[in-house]
Amino acid sequence: MSKIIIRQDLVANPEDLIKICPFGAIEYDNQYLSINAACKMCNVCVKKGPHGVFTCHEEKVEEIDKTLWRGLTVYVDHTQGNIHPVTYELVGKAKELAAKIKHPVYCLCIGHNVSEAAQKLLAYGVDEVFVYDDPELKDFRIEPYTAVFEDFIKKQKPTIVLVGSTNLGRSLAPRVAARFGTGLTADCTILDVDEDTNLAQIRPAFGGNIMAHIYTPNHRPQFATVRYKVFSFADKVPQPTGKVTLCEIAPQALQSRIKVLHVKNKEKVRSVEDAEIIIVAGRAIKNQKDLDMINKLAEILGGMVAVTRPLIEAGLADARLQIGLSGRTVKPKLIIACGVSGAIQFVAGMDKADLIIAINNDENAPIFNISHYGIVGDLFEIIPRLIEILEDTR
Repeated sequence: MSKIIIRQDLVANPEDLIKICPFGAIEYDNQYLSINAACKMCNVCVKKGPHGVFTCHEEKVEEIDKTLWRGLTVYVDHTQGNIHPVTYELVGKAKELAAKIKHPVYCLCIGHNVSEAAQKLLAYGVDEVFVYDDPELKDFRIEPYTAVFEDFIKKQKPTIVLVGSTNLGRSLAPRVAARFGTGLTADCTILDVDEDTNLAQIRPAFGGNIMAHIYTPNHRPQFATVRYKVFSFADKVPQPTGKVTLCEIAPQALQSRIKVLHVKNKEKVRSVEDAEIIIVAGRAIKNQKDLDMINKLAEILGGMVAVTRPLIEAGLADARLQIGLSGRTVKPKLIIACGVSGAIQFVAGMDKADLIIAINNDENAPIFNISHYGIVGDLFEIIPRLIEILEDTR
């Protein structure tokens, strides 16, 4: 890593030195010259400034011995032994990455009475499931769970750790990553690995306007969280050969300042993430009457209605129905986008659907670039006609 060092004793005309930087990164305050965050490390100040005032200092980065880190680990996200589907998706991706670098695939299961859940994972081709089973781990508490995760990594040294972007995963993964002074890339949409075991982590950034490509070549393990429905479900293997390993940890490591008094199960609601058919209401839907038309189409097709951000802001729909970077990620068999322009923030949450149909009166709308079928026209004419046809065929 590079930084600019300033010899304050050689500074003679600070006003002139400030003008050297084309980015305004040189400041003079309280008789002290400094470099601010606008610095681009272009070295113009070193080249054009008085001799010796500015120097570029290269900090030596210690290279990690990557041969000491082996295996891809998937954290098993579960509730009382019921495994969240995102875990199986991450197992599928981990197996794909592991095949490229010839590494084993591990799972880490933390909880109490979770041996049965651990056994289920072996059917998906996992090489080894490490289980920390203790009454103190029955309910999720951040301190003991972090301690267990840290203990596992210190003992097994996986090169890559994948965690689902659930409420639990988003709380746990950053704390564990911080224990090892390594980075964490959140909500990745693409993962790949090179022959040197470096994980390529790609995610939308700046509101989805760019795709950030992130590497952490000198730190291990490499952490990434992934949303549900981004990757495909892992396939079962005909003859599992993996094993379950019970692990122990010192009781004092499981101490916590948190005491769980009562656990209340959330009311089960139908989730748009699990729907196989989704009808999306976009910006063109202006009021409840328009939304009723979309609801009618969804009812006939046996699907669910989802929305884009403008409808949430207008108070027409629950935020849990929003699709996109700031909403849910879905992968249905069929999605019909009604009056949706196709901004990248929305597309990032649904472009892996099996079949995409778009209805929009703007033939240049970006949504048509990812659609399998597109209808250019007024949705307030097309959808009622579609409803009429479908009702006649029922």
